[in-house]
Amino acid sequence: MYLKQKNSPQNHTPTATINNHTFLLELAKTTQEQTRGLSYRDSLAPDHGMLFLFPKADFYEFWMKDMRFPIDILFIRDNKIVAAFENLPPMHVPDQNLPRYIPNQPANKVLEINAGLSKRYGIKKGDVITISL
Repeated sequence: MYLKQKNSPQNHTPTATINNHTFLLELAKTTQEQTRGLSYRDSLAPDHGMLFLFPKADFYEFWMKDMRFPIDILFIRDNKIVAAFENLPPMHVPDQNLPRYIPNQPANKVLEINAGLSKRYGIKKGDVITISL
């Protein structure tokens, strides 16, 4: 009988490490996954995050549509955080009134984590992030 090795690529969970703290990741790669994001969920497991991967660096716009819990949003270009929005609350207003979160520099990745974790782990603009897919 053949058993997969414990560290084989099929069993690898994507991670992001910032300031010596590692987050387990879910990936949002397709347009459908990116549009849904963390919407309609009641929570995100502690020290987990959702990573949005884009084909090129640009000024991607995020909002809190249909969110049920607060998050921090980190915009990333290559391996550096270029913008951080903290403690974004769920909003219960019409779509046209929802705030939009846009970095002031192009980004090619976005990481959403539970609200307050940026502050807890000292994560800020300029920090290096190591992503293992």
